[in-house]
Amino acid sequence: MTKQIYCGKKAIGGGAPITVQSMTNVDSHDEEALLRQIGELAAVGCDIVRIAIPDMEAARTLGRVRRKTEMPLVADIHFDHRLAIAAIENGADKIRINPGNIGSREKVRQVVEAAKAHQIPIRVGVNSGSLEKDILEKNGGVTAEGLAESALRSLALIEDMDFDDLAVSLKSSDVRMNCQAHRIVAAKTTHPIHIGITEAGTVQRGKVKSAVGIGALLMEGIGDTLRVSLTADPVEEVRYGIQILEAAGLRYPKVNLISCPTCGRTKVDLQGLAEEAERRLADADIRHGLTVAIMGCAVNGPGEAREADYGIAGGQGKGVIFAKGQLLLTVPEEELIDQLMKVMEEHERIIR
Repeated sequence: MTKQIYCGKKAIGGGAPITVQSMTNVDSHDEEALLRQIGELAAVGCDIVRIAIPDMEAARTLGRVRRKTEMPLVADIHFDHRLAIAAIENGADKIRINPGNIGSREKVRQVVEAAKAHQIPIRVGVNSGSLEKDILEKNGGVTAEGLAESALRSLALIEDMDFDDLAVSLKSSDVRMNCQAHRIVAAKTTHPIHIGITEAGTVQRGKVKSAVGIGALLMEGIGDTLRVSLTADPVEEVRYGIQILEAAGLRYPKVNLISCPTCGRTKVDLQGLAEEAERRLADADIRHGLTVAIMGCAVNGPGEAREADYGIAGGQGKGVIFAKGQLLLTVPEEELIDQLMKVMEEHERIIR
């Protein structure tokens, strides 16, 4: 098990629930835009938000934002140690630096001393595009071993400054390389690990790469916090990060919706029914943790989904509604979702 650190009031590592992060993509000088986007991220379940700090004015803006939101905030700094110190002094709950581009050992020490004085953690972040020259030369380019070595070297640098409140991230857009690098580091450190696939791409491609890369690590027990990196609205990053945790069994969804693939036996608009059910269930006032099945075949549906709390199985322009494999009623296709919701709401009121 990894050590535990805190970003604001959010625990990371040490057996704490895995947190989902994202990063603002509005102007870091625009207080109103930052607060609006942080609110949007909070609304979909984001646990921690990172903000780029490119200059001193952005650091001061961070301070104003910090006073107006309860969201844990991470300041992302590159190249200038003075920006890291300013962000800390303006209330950052954690900072993200790459010691390799911050500058001399003394400059890194100044950042560490500031973090120590304000009792906040440092995330050491390295990625495939910023490896040290000697590591690149030794490995003949970017490799998993090189990524791991860079991360462990940076951790050791700060540990030698008598500072242990650390998290580490090492990211590559190469999924296989990324996973192997994390395995190496996880075996050699107990610091919490921030996982993700950097530069994953557009929504469609980025989701696939992130599902494979992040999911593989989670299933191996690696990862204490995560970010899905997409060329998209950060809200999508959070939604998909939560879905990955749910698929890995590390978070329980409000409703576990299962639906079968279509086949030649399907005589109803199964895709439309499943999508409508998903929309309706997202806003329904029902018990958390239910499993609902949307099945296409009236013959096999209840059997295939007998463990579902509730469900429907389509037939020829009609379908059955069932609970725990038991048939309740048969209704026309156009009434299936309405009747399903009615049955669930009535039964759940009785259960409550």
